[in-house]
Amino acid sequence: MEQIYTIPVNEAFEASRDDHSCGCPMCALYNKLENNELDLILGASMMEPDIRIKTNESGFCRTHYDMMVSMQNRLGMALTLESHLAELRKDITENALPLIPARGEKPARRIHALEDSCYICSRIAYNYQRMTETVVLLWDTDEDFPAKLSAQPYFCLPHYRMLLDCAHQRLSKKKQPAFAADLWRVVQPYFDKLQNDVSWFCKKFDYRYDEEPWYDSKDAIERAIRFLRSDLHRPPQKKR
Repeated sequence: MEQIYTIPVNEAFEASRDDHSCGCPMCALYNKLENNELDLILGASMMEPDIRIKTNESGFCRTHYDMMVSMQNRLGMALTLESHLAELRKDITENALPLIPARGEKPARRIHALEDSCYICSRIAYNYQRMTETVVLLWDTDEDFPAKLSAQPYFCLPHYRMLLDCAHQRLSKKKQPAFAADLWRVVQPYFDKLQNDVSWFCKKFDYRYDEEPWYDSKDAIERAIRFLRSDLHRPPQKKR
């Protein structure tokens, strides 16, 4: 287990333990990875030849194009696009692009591959998988970590599933039930409260409940969406 992953995992779990408004620690880890990659690709990595070869090949998904534009580094964005477009134009016009390209021909294959690729997504996927494994291994080997896990505000459902899948692969069959139970003890109360808050939000639109307080239900819709679909792609801070 590499320290390069244990440090950010512990930091994220400690931050969410100490301040529940930080939300799911796995979402926080993803967003930190994503923002680091965005900073690198428009900064230090932008002109590195080996990185430029990879970005020319993969391009970026629409989400990450939009996030890069939001960072206001328009020159960096333009330089990246200039190189990518030149490489792509060469690839799809080699041997002349047919009027109706067959799927198996090189220009069509190149465009089709580009639709499903993103340099930043692939970088995040590689590192995030190792961070997920680190969570499971820390629970197994670090005597202090189970308490950190149990003190989390919640795990969103996609990351709850991801952690269970990872535990199935990385833990012994004897330890898997205990890990799953520790996770569920975090997820269950949050799930129950969320259901109650959403139901109360609905009731507040019934005139019979007009004089009742909102309690914690005013942001129940937003919290339910974050729980169901994760809280990812938070816009990075704009640089001044």
